[in-house]
Formats: sequence, C-alpha cells, structure tokens
Amino acid sequence: MKKSENGLFFVLPAFIGTLIFIVIPIICSFSLSFTNWDLLNDIEFVGLQNYKEIFLEKEFLQILINTVVYALSTTFFAVIIPLIIASILNNKIKGSELFKTVYFLPFITPAIVIAIVWSWIFDPNIGLINTIFKTNLTWLFDTHLAMPVLIFISVWKLIGYNVILFLTGFTTINENIYEAARIDGASEKEIFKDITLPLLKPTIYFVTLITAISSFQVFDLIYVLTSGGPNDATNVLVYSIYKYAFEYFDIGKSCALAYILFFIIFILALLQKKLVKE
Repeated sequence: MKKSENGLFFVLPAFIGTLIFIVIPIICSFSLSFTNWDLLNDIEFVGLQNYKEIFLEKEFLQILINTVVYALSTTFFAVIIPLIIASILNNKIKGSELFKTVYFLPFITPAIVIAIVWSWIFDPNIGLINTIFKTNLTWLFDTHLAMPVLIFISVWKLIGYNVILFLTGFTTINENIYEAARIDGASEKEIFKDITLPLLKPTIYFVTLITAISSFQVFDLIYVLTSGGPNDATNVLVYSIYKYAFEYFDIGKSCALAYILFFIIFILALLQKKLVKE
C-alpha cells in the first residue's frame, strides 16, 4: 500500500462521519426549508413561502432584536472581562493557578446544572439574591430584567474559557519586548495599549468570533431558565427553531429560520474578519 493510500485509509473514518452527520444533514435541512412538512404528512414544496412568512411575522423582529442584544452584550463583556483578568494573572500573581481553576470551573460545568442553580439563586421567593439584598424583584419573570440576568449568567460561564485563551495568547508575546519598553520608560498602561493589544489582535479576533457564534446559538440556558418568556422577552432564534420543529411541528419554517441564523453568523464573521485586517 502506497503512502498516499495509507493517508486516505486513516482519513476515511473522519470523512465518512463528516459526510453522514454534517454534509448530508446540511443539504437535507436546506432542502426542507423550501417545503411544508409536519413530520406526518407528505412533504410539499412551497418555495420561498417559509422565508416570507417568517419575515412577515410580528414576533420575528422582537426575536431578532433579542438575539442580537443578547449576543452582542454577552460577547462584549465575555471578551473585555477575561482580557482584564488574563492581564492580571499573566503577571504571575500569588495563587494564579488557583484562580485559573476557579474561573474555568463554570465552563466545564453542564449548562443545565448551571441554569438550575441560577434559577434557585434568582427565585423571587426563596432566592439568594433577594434574600441578601432585601429586594422583592421577580428577576426571570420580569420582562425588563430577564434578559440582563441571562446575559450575566452567560458571561459568568464563559469567563474562564476565554481567560485561558487570552493567557495562551500572552505566551506568544516575547518578554524581551516588554523589557525593552520598560527600559525606554514606557508605563504599564502604555505597554498594554501599544504592545499587548496589537500583538494580541489575532487572539482577540478568535475569542470574539467564537464567543459571538456561541452566543447567537444559545439554547440550553433559555430553555431551562425562561422558556423564551416572559412575553417573548428572552425568545431568541435558536429557541424559536426548536419551537417551530418540536412544538408547532413546522419543519420547513424551522429549517428556514436555521438558515436565516446561519446567514447572520456568516455576515458577522465576514465583518469581524474585515475589521481585523484594517
């Protein structure tokens, strides 16, 4: 067996898995977005009708706004806060390894467990938050507070992972550059602004991109904590995809909404890539 054939033999399982579980479902779901199907009756081709109906629904605009607000807010805080924490930990402060572990624990904890614990903390009757601060706020049942609470929980969960990514980025920066800057009299603020941030640009782009994509795809926290309520205040695109498919049994609209989300994420990735090049 030739070397090229050896390579193909080892790649074949991954290729078959990708074909069966990624490529074929993508093709099928895209085809279904142009159909009317309820999982029981025959599939009916309807063209662009699903897309038109989605854009004309009055709830769609609110769902889209909710998704964008959640994703952008989560991405902003889940990039800025870990960057600051990583900068502090990179100075080899005492107990930094313990802090890394503590920050990373929420990320490896299952989202369902996190959602259940935080639902108890923000419970309006027996919740720890209301007990400590002596308030009577309904938090997750308030149309104005539910989204900020979800953003807070999501940022808290993502901080540890992004801190590790930024710390990895710091290791790529040559310490001699910092030493030369300090010899020239640069302050720590100037070093961070003029040296650290420019050299961390690829890491910042990567962290921002993966955080934004994961934020646009949020489902588990919303499913457990609010179920899209109250009054659709926390309803987002992925949760709507789930509702169309498994509550309304409208597979065509569910697939159409999935590709609308794909298009939004794709445009976002292109914009971020363009900003990084500038």
